[in-house]
Amino acid sequence: MKILSGNKKTKTAIFISGKGTNLKNLIKFSKLKNSPIKIELVISNNKYAKGLKHASQNKIKKKIFNFNNIYNGEKKSLKILLKKKIKLICLAGFMKILSKNFTKRFKGKIINIHPSLLPKFKGLNTHKRAIKNKEKFSGCTVHYVTSKLDSGKIILQKKVPIKKNDTVYSLQKRVLKEEYKIYPKAISKILN
Repeated sequence: MKILSGNKKTKTAIFISGKGTNLKNLIKFSKLKNSPIKIELVISNNKYAKGLKHASQNKIKKKIFNFNNIYNGEKKSLKILLKKKIKLICLAGFMKILSKNFTKRFKGKIINIHPSLLPKFKGLNTHKRAIKNKEKFSGCTVHYVTSKLDSGKIILQKKVPIKKNDTVYSLQKRVLKEEYKIYPKAISKILN
C-alpha cells in the first residue's frame, strides 16, 4: 500500500483512550526528517485521557468524541478525518472496536498495536493471560484493523521472553519498549 507521493508526508490521525505513551512515541517519530507521517489529528473517546496533553504540547489538533454510541462517534470522527484529508489512522491504546462500515471506509489505512503475539491473546489483560498460561514468550503485534477484534493482517511482530519472576507490570514494561520500536517500523514498512 503506497500512500506516499513524492516527499510529502502522509496525513495521519492517532486514536487514543488513555496515557498516550505510544502517541508520544509516534509524535517523536513523526518529527524525524525521514518519517513518512505527519500527525494532523488526535481523536480520543475519553476526555480524561492523559495522552491528550501530548497533542496539546505539540500543537496537534485534538477532538474528543463519545463512542458509547459507536455510530455517532464514528460519524463525527469521519467528518473531521475527511475534512483533514487523513490517509492513515493509527490506533494507540484506543479501547473501542470500530464498526465494519468505518473499517471498510478506511480499508488498509487503519493500523493498531496490540500487546501480544497475535493471534494469541486478543482483547484485554494480555500480559496477565500470557503469564497465567505459562507462555515462554509474549510480545507485540502491529496489524491492520478490521471490524473483528485484533484479527487483521499482521504487519510486524516482536517477541519478548517471559521471565520466571515476571509480573504483569514488569512484562508490560518490556513489551512497551518493543512497541515503541516496532510501531514506527511498521508505519515505515507500509508507507515506503
